[in-house]
Amino acid sequence: MLLALPVLIPRGAFTKEVDAALLAGEADLAVHCVKDIPADRPLPAGTAFAAFLRRDDIRDALIHPGGLCLDELPAGTRIGTSSVRRAAQLAASHPHLLCVPMRGNANRRLEKPAAGEADALLLAASGLERIGRPDVITEILSPDVMCPPIGAGVLALQCREGDSDLIDAASGLGDPAAHRETTAERMFLHVLQGHCNSPIAGYAQVERNGDLSLRAKVFTPDGKTVLNAHEWAGALDPATLGTSVAVSLLRQGARELVDGIAH
Repeated sequence: MLLALPVLIPRGAFTKEVDAALLAGEADLAVHCVKDIPADRPLPAGTAFAAFLRRDDIRDALIHPGGLCLDELPAGTRIGTSSVRRAAQLAASHPHLLCVPMRGNANRRLEKPAAGEADALLLAASGLERIGRPDVITEILSPDVMCPPIGAGVLALQCREGDSDLIDAASGLGDPAAHRETTAERMFLHVLQGHCNSPIAGYAQVERNGDLSLRAKVFTPDGKTVLNAHEWAGALDPATLGTSVAVSLLRQGARELVDGIAH
């Protein structure tokens, strides 16, 4: 069996500089990928979410120069990813593959296979769409194969709390379904005190009839232990649903798994 090698990323590493510019008045509006915003601590004092935009694709995408799908990759194939979440799931489902550390933005990562640093990549499908590179995708992985990170596919608009006019204007761009889903997911992560390096995955979904559900998982990094929870909101509000799912996983031993990852 080949062991995955995750990269430990400091909490808030992708949002810290943008938050600083917002608070310093160098920017009036910040646009963040929700999956990169820490949920184990409050937003920076003096800032608030103005809106969550309509959700894009939540799934992960495989990029393989030879066009092979995940199940076709031979033993020893090096998968470039910095995600503990992805590495844990691959260790559980495809233990013959090897995850290798991979940093940088999507464009930079796409150069790695040609440079011999990886044989294939796992990247967010929505990120590839946003940079105009869906052409490189070999296979879109279903959430059943690769459960997405909390906040996947959602962009958040963040403002200073006192900028009421801007908040009012930006809030009109928000999507009600994305707001409900993101609220449930981030409350779930908050209760678990999950961080950027936690082996946690999950997604909420608003059905056509308005029902809201939340499916979530917590892993050990080696993929040998997987905890699952799936609940429907019913009369519960999104935040209560997120809390309920987190409590279900805590009862299964999630605290020990989450605390077992350095951050």
